[in-house]
Amino acid sequence: MPADRPPGTAPDGHGGPTGPAGPDGRLRDERHETPAQRADRHWGELLQEVRVTQTGVQVLFGFLLTVAFTPRFTTLGGTDRAIYIVTVLLGAATTGALIGPVAFHRIVSGHRLKAQTVAWAARLTLAGVILLLATVTSALLLILRIALHNAAVPWLLAGVVVWLGLCWFALPWWALRRYEQKK
Repeated sequence: MPADRPPGTAPDGHGGPTGPAGPDGRLRDERHETPAQRADRHWGELLQEVRVTQTGVQVLFGFLLTVAFTPRFTTLGGTDRAIYIVTVLLGAATTGALIGPVAFHRIVSGHRLKAQTVAWAARLTLAGVILLLATVTSALLLILRIALHNAAVPWLLAGVVVWLGLCWFALPWWALRRYEQKK
């Protein structure tokens, strides 16, 4: 190490750790972040993800709430009404899970719990995505039953559920396993 560069600083002379610990002794990762910086970055990323899903869920839930006030709703049979009720309840639960991170953050903000907030918000978001899969499945079941009235409904529904499961869960888990093994 050149004599003009203090220990623990980057070769460009702008400071920043080069080893596993910064000047404050706290461990840093490959991004050279402190745990607090990493929590802040994860929080920002999570908020972006939640914003995307919240918009779709709010549109879907709003649509579901209006269905009961349409003239066609009174003609639905008992099974279709039950599917509708389940769908609305799933939509409400999905909305709650995806708005949960915001409420969680508001309540614990300023109490130095950012890493814990990120962890709980991530769990709520994953629960929201799982509930969203159930909501979309239920809504699609109702719509296909009304529109088609035939034996193709379960097959179409299964195809969409498998596709969403692949896109939302299987592909990310596959990528995680594949690229984690290469480290």
